[in-house]
Amino acid sequence: MSPWKVWASKSLLHVYNSQKPPSPRIWDRLHLGGLDSRVITSGNPGGDASGRLILGSSIWGTHHCLQNWGTLGTGLRWRLRDSPAWLSVATVGLGGQMGWVFPGHAGVLPRSICFAAHTAPAAGEAGGSRLRWEPHCQQPLPDRVPSTAILPPRLNGPWISTGCEVRPGPEFLTRAYTFYPSRLFRAHQFYYEDPFCGEPAHSLLVKGKVRLRRASWVTRGATEADYHLHKVGIVFHSRRALVDVTGRLNQTRAGRDCARRLPPARAWLPGALYELRSARAQGHCLEALGLTMHELSLVRVQRRLQPQPRASPRLVEELYLGDIHTDPAERRHYRPTGYQRPLQSALHHVQPCPACGLIARSDVHHPPVLPPPLALPLHLGGWWVSSGCEVRPAVLFLTRLFTFHGHSRSWEGYYHHFSDPACRQPTFTVYAAGRYTRGTPSTRVRGGTELVFEVTRAHVTPMDQVTTAMLNFSEPSSCGGAGAWSMGTERDVTATNGCLPLGIRLPHVEYELFKMEQDPLGQSLLFIGQRPTDGSSPDTPEKRPTSYQAPLVLCHGEAPDFSRPPQHRPSLQKHPSTGGLRIAPFPLLPLVLGLAFLHWL
Repeated sequence: MSPWKVWASKSLLHVYNSQKPPSPRIWDRLHLGGLDSRVITSGNPGGDASGRLILGSSIWGTHHCLQNWGTLGTGLRWRLRDSPAWLSVATVGLGGQMGWVFPGHAGVLPRSICFAAHTAPAAGEAGGSRLRWEPHCQQPLPDRVPSTAILPPRLNGPWISTGCEVRPGPEFLTRAYTFYPSRLFRAHQFYYEDPFCGEPAHSLLVKGKVRLRRASWVTRGATEADYHLHKVGIVFHSRRALVDVTGRLNQTRAGRDCARRLPPARAWLPGALYELRSARAQGHCLEALGLTMHELSLVRVQRRLQPQPRASPRLVEELYLGDIHTDPAERRHYRPTGYQRPLQSALHHVQPCPACGLIARSDVHHPPVLPPPLALPLHLGGWWVSSGCEVRPAVLFLTRLFTFHGHSRSWEGYYHHFSDPACRQPTFTVYAAGRYTRGTPSTRVRGGTELVFEVTRAHVTPMDQVTTAMLNFSEPSSCGGAGAWSMGTERDVTATNGCLPLGIRLPHVEYELFKMEQDPLGQSLLFIGQRPTDGSSPDTPEKRPTSYQAPLVLCHGEAPDFSRPPQHRPSLQKHPSTGGLRIAPFPLLPLVLGLAFLHWL
């Protein structure tokens, strides 16, 4: 039986050796989260050391950080009540007399681990408390939401949107695609007047054939495909929608030919289907409308398990299709290298999902009318994280973590870049900081808020040998100044006005689009403007985004003010089991970085 004991009282967590009574004179105390108390001290490693460790409240409230350097010996672990997380207590040092507490995996000592914990009185425990664990912010995303790619992809069956989608333009739509064993497919695209997908405008019915080819040479984890369209039809759900589409078609010569296939506004008939493409009616009507199905040329299918309260996990299947170019004029020729918001299987989707049943039962004559989501006022503050590994055009895999300080309208954050679609093989990390302006309601994208961001500081940490070598071969004056780069070591690139090899320019300004919502599970979501597909920067009001990236999830509603020198910030560390990054809960401004086209706010 292990001599190590763990107990909680008030706001303290104690670890001690029960075979050696705690000495009031020799024991380890740690007040975590302060500016100068981030390193665990071992106390007296002699035979009478109790190895007692206390995690107490600090000036940052209940947020704590453990740091130490060394090698663990034999590890023991306890599972905390009402939580999937567990503590690992390991013996280290002389005679195994010192006790250490680490969240995560036993037998591995991460150099920096940050977490949030608090205690609450437990009924029936006199003078004690029950430890509650909040692992949301510090858990690595690949471990928190494990997923498995299906290779080759199995497309058969119905796939649906899980909510209202926003494409550049802006265009508001929902999708319902069905793939058959014969390689035929039927796609419904429902377009709306409003950003909540509650006012149908028109619906497209697309039929064709798709053939999977090979694993993508450009986007790791994706499969390339060919497709051929057989029929495309359109149904107008209002006279206003017919007038709008006709007006767009009449702007080009090819479009005017297509406009002749549509009736005049006075002859509009609800539910009538008009052919835009068929064996009899060829042409480029879709291109004239700025619509393509090139999304079918890049495919990825993956499965994951959605945790269920007091029930076994639920299987969720997701279909990732190619991204849509942010410039409508480029969509006809663009071949995707990233993904859109994924569709989910109509049979295996997340729960709860108010929109899923509505979309699954819809057809071109009966578009789904979605209930409006709970829109939240834009109060920037707190820590926000990616909900999974994100993919950007130009083959960028990344996760984001950032915060806003509303009282000072400042932000700072991290971008963690990876070379694989599971975000397990880090390549480099960028820390950035700056300020932002007070937001104003967007006149172009209903429900959005327009802001202006400025980046004034940046740090770079190479995380693999390739990136480290590239930075060492670059001119010192272009990135970080004199001195050799080493893997895993952060360097300030502010003095060199950024980092030219990575495309980081300082100072830099961008015009942004934000919105906040609450999902059916009650989680707060932050949507930030989609980055331009060509890698350019929205550095003028005219280039402000009109659509959004994947939402970020609120992991804590209050953020400490870390207006302090960079040396007091937590360092970036490797995640012990996956090789991913374990980071302190600091922010990321959602910008797209890459080795080819990287432009900062």
